[in-house]
Amino acid sequence: MRLEKFLSEAGVASRRHAKQIISAGRVTVNEEKIFIPGTHINVDTDVIKLDGKPLCLVKKKVYLALNKPAGYLSTVNDERNRPTVLHLLHNLPFRVYPVGRLDFDTEGLLLLTNDGELAHKITHPRYHVDKVYIAWVKGHPDETALEKLRRGIRIEGDVTAPAKVIVSKRTNAHTCLKITIHEGKKRQIKKMCRAIGHEVQYLKRIQIGPIKLGNLRVGRYRRLSSKEVKALKNFSRIEMQ
Repeated sequence: MRLEKFLSEAGVASRRHAKQIISAGRVTVNEEKIFIPGTHINVDTDVIKLDGKPLCLVKKKVYLALNKPAGYLSTVNDERNRPTVLHLLHNLPFRVYPVGRLDFDTEGLLLLTNDGELAHKITHPRYHVDKVYIAWVKGHPDETALEKLRRGIRIEGDVTAPAKVIVSKRTNAHTCLKITIHEGKKRQIKKMCRAIGHEVQYLKRIQIGPIKLGNLRVGRYRRLSSKEVKALKNFSRIEMQ
């Protein structure tokens, strides 16, 4: 097993963040400090430690849905001591980490888990797990602009994957768009809308795969039901095929 996958399965962090932890020299294997992500380990015989503390694979998997408020980072900790989503999870007897990212000033559905394998499938673009957003933008994008979003638009040298875009509502000065993507690039929705000349004023994620935000109050979280967990696992397998 690769070392970053082990850290993910041990409930330490997502694979992406686990690579950063390894590169920082915080992980040892059999008392030898490892700096290279991708290092293979034997989970049966090797002793893996993080910051000097032994790690083991998680036995009980936990799955949470959080309605993230604006003003919280989707990370476990922050060097600048800004509030993170873990500050909203009071007195949990287990360790979880965010699945993917949700921008500091963006609200909505964020999943948290210690199931590294499922977290990887939800966040990796190759598995095509849809994420649905409500975006209020300045002005009124015409059909030509919306079609650019639907086909894929060039952002910082890369072309985004095709998106589903529906106009939900218009006011005198703004338009509400329902946007579905399966990628998770940093500030992707905001950059997409900026590229067609319409800045995002408010952004909220309302769905990840089959899991919907529903009426969960801002700042609150709940456990996913066994039915929801099964649906999420099945969804990621279906979308991969």
